[in-house]
Amino acid sequence: MSVRRRRPLLVSAVLVAGAGLALTACGPDNADSAGGTTAASPATVAAAPSRAGSPTAGASAAGAPATGAASPTAPHAARTPSGASPSSSARPDGGSAAAGAHPCDIGNLSIHVTARAGAPSQRVIEVHNTGATACSLSSTPGVDLGNSTARDQSNNIKPILASGTLRFPVPAGQSAYAVIDLDPSGATTGTAPGINELNVLVDDEGTNMPLANTRNFPLNGDARVLNPQMGIYRASVAEAVASMAAAGK
Repeated sequence: MSVRRRRPLLVSAVLVAGAGLALTACGPDNADSAGGTTAASPATVAAAPSRAGSPTAGASAAGAPATGAASPTAPHAARTPSGASPSSSARPDGGSAAAGAHPCDIGNLSIHVTARAGAPSQRVIEVHNTGATACSLSSTPGVDLGNSTARDQSNNIKPILASGTLRFPVPAGQSAYAVIDLDPSGATTGTAPGINELNVLVDDEGTNMPLANTRNFPLNGDARVLNPQMGIYRASVAEAVASMAAAGK
């Protein structure tokens, strides 16, 4: 009899133990690990936005000013100082562009001396620019009067000159004129003896044209020389005569 009573108890114990094992096997997969931390879900990691290189919350994008911040001040345009005037291309002496032409080359000039019609004591010196570009001459030619046979030319007579210092421009194909009066008073006595030659250096500013470029023009035998006077270069014979008349005044 005692054997039959204990058998049901043994069966119940076995059933209870089996049920416990079944419950353990069906437990959740996300149970705490031995260290007590919860493993991150792979799906959650993949969905989170990457923060590398991203702006901090409330800051602007890289390189751009933050919202509401003052933008850098634009550079001001250059300003002309008060009272200053714009630069001008005009020449300081008020002359034309031709006035700044390079000195004439003797190889590009033709030189003539002729008696002026109606004025036997006057000679016209014409300098013609045969070059392709404008050039300039000194304000007056270098002129003296002497004897072609004299060995010493240091005592040659120089004319009284009209005032003028600016170089004279000669356009290509044009001429410059200077007029000399050998005997302005018209005297027939007291004139210099033995004068038979007029010497002309068309540019009298030494550095531009050496003395070797002097040209010699004979005077006729009845030429009288007394206190000669000469004007500055002009663009016409009439203007050159007017300049000569003002010499010494």
